[in-house]
Amino acid sequence: MAGVGVLFVLFLLLALAAPLVLYVLVRDERERDAANVADREAAERAARRDTPED
Repeated sequence: MAGVGVLFVLFLLLALAAPLVLYVLVRDERERDAANVADREAAERAARRDTPED
């Protein structure tokens, strides 16, 4: 029975830690990419450059 309790505690820790780890990773990525955020006009210009003109 002790093995079941240990397994339950490990599962509980994983279930609580996974969302926190994902939150930290997403927040770090957002901070790292903050300088690359374009406004709508700049994004449209970049999209037009990527398409071939007829």
